[in-house]
Amino acid sequence: MEVNIHEAKTHLSRLLQRVAGGEEIIISRSGKPVARLVSINVTPKERPLGMDQGLYHVPEDFNAPLPADLLAAFEGSGSPAVRKPARRRRP
Repeated sequence: MEVNIHEAKTHLSRLLQRVAGGEEIIISRSGKPVARLVSINVTPKERPLGMDQGLYHVPEDFNAPLPADLLAAFEGSGSPAVRKPARRRRP
């Protein structure tokens, strides 16, 4: 369906009902299409439970403490290459 801008402003609620029903509305200015009014599908697709089953494996030691050197690197107290740069003082 194609409507002009004046008609779209005047009957917007009716046009939105039609769009919600699956129709596409073209809005024109001086007979030239300038916009398309389409429905936004806001209903989320249902995702089946377990759809990624078997795609990855959680190791047995997942919750084990980190090795000391790796933990130190995360905390910024590890090797000099990992340390944060010193802050410069203003003159």
